[in-house]
Amino acid sequence: MQPTNQPADAGGARAAGAARSGTGAGTRAGTATAGPARSARPAEAAAEQSSALVLHVNGTAYELTLDHRTTVLDVLREHLGLTGAKKGCDHGQCGACTVLVDGRRANSCLLLAVAQDGRHITTIEGLAHGERLHPLQEAFVERDALQCGYCTPGQICSAVGVLQEAADGFPSHVTPADAPQGGPVQLTVEEIRERMSGNLCRCGAYPRIVEAVHDVSTDQGMAS
Repeated sequence: MQPTNQPADAGGARAAGAARSGTGAGTRAGTATAGPARSARPAEAAAEQSSALVLHVNGTAYELTLDHRTTVLDVLREHLGLTGAKKGCDHGQCGACTVLVDGRRANSCLLLAVAQDGRHITTIEGLAHGERLHPLQEAFVERDALQCGYCTPGQICSAVGVLQEAADGFPSHVTPADAPQGGPVQLTVEEIRERMSGNLCRCGAYPRIVEAVHDVSTDQGMAS
């Protein structure tokens, strides 16, 4: 029985109207057919936002295709399984993510991976020589220059960079103005504190960290 408020031929009238206006099932089917083309666009856009590159990490070359927004830190941790570099502040303020890029220390959370194509990156995992620890790793252990250890990989990588910067004659804020130009900078305790100031340790192991770096710089004939 038809509802009293609807003519018996209402269904036919609607169908006829839809056929005349082009808004019926045929149009809906056409829309459904066009759907896959639209859904493919995000995939195409994603491809346009990615690039192929090569990163040399700890002596191994990795061929990667990465979103342009991917940082070196995320590549190391999420793509390569190298979790030594830590994500602390993710704003370049704590130093927990410090690695060496072509021998220079850098905050990996601030580096876009696509901008590092062809670069050589060294993480804490790449400092040791086989079973032998890097001298700074040994010094940190001997001086007990850590507590929770979260910041330690960044501290050590930063210290490696400090030793190289001083050896290459790069001055710091506390380097005397009359220091010889171009020659190695002697790493006093004040120099080490200044140069390591970008690496935070919430456990407060700073005195031991400075001692560990000073021990190695002494062994290398750079301390005073």
